[in-house]
Amino acid sequence: MRLASGITLLLFGMGAMNAQPPQAAKKRILVLCTGNSARSQMAAGFLKSFDSRLDVYSAGTQPAARINPHAVQAMKEAGIDISAGIPKSVHQFVSQSFDYVITVCDDADKNCPNFSGRVGKRVHIGFIDPAAATGTEEHIMSVFRQVRDEIKEKFFAYYQKEISRTAM
Repeated sequence: MRLASGITLLLFGMGAMNAQPPQAAKKRILVLCTGNSARSQMAAGFLKSFDSRLDVYSAGTQPAARINPHAVQAMKEAGIDISAGIPKSVHQFVSQSFDYVITVCDDADKNCPNFSGRVGKRVHIGFIDPAAATGTEEHIMSVFRQVRDEIKEKFFAYYQKEISRTAM
């Protein structure tokens, strides 16, 4: 009888060791710029590539008609496909809660609406507007690549310093 009791306890103990802890909710992040056609789309693409557990959205205060093809090309060169991105209005997100709302241009920083949903942290990480670049196709793409690389560097640093260190 002791043997049977010991086996039962052993099996119960093994089952408890294999139990998975409940999954925490994904961190929700909104990246915001004016047109939601370049900087915010690129930043969202990078955040998703850093950590698949993040729930990342992007939007604009004055959304463009379509994503900028130069942004799509620059990100493709970095191995990230943002071609399915569709510019969205920030107004469709203001009632939602986010752990982070990150603005990537000065205009969006100044015109960021008030959210009725909870916002954990509101952060500004600004970049020049690559869509304002003029000149040859080669020059325009060089500006997009430069901004892409700056976005990757600054967002990865912020991800490591802040986002990845807070509990999920």
